[in-house]
Amino acid sequence: MNYPSWKINLETSSLDSGQQEADKRPLVLAVDDNHDNLELLAQILDLFGCECMGAVDGYAAISAAVERPPDLIVLDICLPDIDGIEVVNRLQENPDLRHIPVVAVTALAKAEDRARILKAGCVEYISKPFNIKDLETIIRQHIHPQVLLVEF
Repeated sequence: MNYPSWKINLETSSLDSGQQEADKRPLVLAVDDNHDNLELLAQILDLFGCECMGAVDGYAAISAAVERPPDLIVLDICLPDIDGIEVVNRLQENPDLRHIPVVAVTALAKAEDRARILKAGCVEYISKPFNIKDLETIIRQHIHPQVLLVEF
């Protein structure tokens, strides 16, 4: 199956065609090597009133964050090049990016995995498959709640 190139940006989502409306929405970088998961995250984030850009690996995530710093990063931990922990470490090393909250969304579900991920610098942890309401609650905690429009 042929997937579009998502090296740095997933097609930017918007509530309407006006650029002004898109500019007011919080920007979230979604990172997942599974294209279906990435598309699902993009659709969910759009429903939450967020603009979404996507990346399918760790290096693309770092490049995207440098190029256009997001308000929040939703990060898979198991990535094909460098893992999510290394992505968080590199973000922490950059003074322009270290303030960005990172939410781990991962299939790693053991207690020791959770502890390691949070210790690395992620502000939250949610295991796959995730509940949309749980993800919404976490995102509301880290992005201005008044811009997130949908209740589940």
